[in-house]
Amino acid sequence: ALLAFMRSSGGVSALVELLMNRGVAKSQRQVGLLTYFTGIIVFIESNLSVLTSGIVSRGLFDKFKMSRARLAYIIDSTSAPVCILILLNGWGAYVLGLLGNYELDTNPVSVLIGTIPLNFYALFTLAVVFYTIWTGKLYGPLKKVEENLDSEQSGAVVETEFKATKARFMVVPLLTMILGMIGFMLWTGNGNLVEGSGSKSVLYSTFIACIVAYLMMLRHKEFDHHKLVKIGFNGMGELLPLVTIVLLSLALGSSLKELGTGIFISGLVAEFLPLFIVPAMLFLAGGLISFTTGTSWGTFAILIPIGMPLVINLGLPPSVVLAAILGGGIFGDHCSPISDTTAVSSLASGCDLLEHVRTQLPYALA
Repeated sequence: ALLAFMRSSGGVSALVELLMNRGVAKSQRQVGLLTYFTGIIVFIESNLSVLTSGIVSRGLFDKFKMSRARLAYIIDSTSAPVCILILLNGWGAYVLGLLGNYELDTNPVSVLIGTIPLNFYALFTLAVVFYTIWTGKLYGPLKKVEENLDSEQSGAVVETEFKATKARFMVVPLLTMILGMIGFMLWTGNGNLVEGSGSKSVLYSTFIACIVAYLMMLRHKEFDHHKLVKIGFNGMGELLPLVTIVLLSLALGSSLKELGTGIFISGLVAEFLPLFIVPAMLFLAGGLISFTTGTSWGTFAILIPIGMPLVINLGLPPSVVLAAILGGGIFGDHCSPISDTTAVSSLASGCDLLEHVRTQLPYALA
């Protein structure tokens, strides 16, 4: 409904024209870089990063004839790696909480900071996204989607097809959502931003942003209550098939968690390993667990209690082991069709979920 309000009000078209006139977005490369750095700047929470980047860039990608699958790839492959590298957020606090249960020779904060240059998957992923944006070169299924853009997106709603009005119809609700997200994270975390609930904060802030967009459009002469209700329901109807897939995916992930799939897989990997191969196997185990359960945080909770005793008892470098676990969790999360980040990226970009998974998978595996 929020995306439909922004689109139908002409706010998306107006913001696209404003950015183009200001020289911020004059080419496909500039549009890609705008999306990329928006995702990096909003590092507080992965879903907020994805939503902000996706909403800001949808109209620009349509204007410059770039596919929604490319947008989904950029925002999905920027959000989680940035959150795990810039640790001043809930991700860092969560991992520190897990490390606090073990008596390591090194301070947990130092161990966590030491993972930044060793988290090769996250660093490589950001580098590949930047390379893709800068060169414009695409590979695999994503290249085919771009080549068949007209037929692939013939049924999609083009954000810039509505007459431009004022950019504030998009900017004000978007800022409301971002600031509301931060405020509700503080509220749900009892004053502590990193302990707040990301999912609840997204829900509450998006609802308030919808109300703000509705009231702004109601004051405009072209819209009345009945028309706005119709726009809102039509917007929700556009995403209904995707939301259904997301709900079923989350149900599958929860079922696998209850069955102990992740613990079973980690147990297979942890036994009888030579020391030099432990980090590599923890990375692969993290990827497999995260892929089958759809959660990187759940993967961290399973593998850190396995990896840290290995560090203490066998003298392995703690930052190397932890970086392997974190990188593996992010890797599986990127590949998994039942991951919440994958689903939100599809929603924010307006791309089909399975198409997003199919086009992103070769880049994640590269």
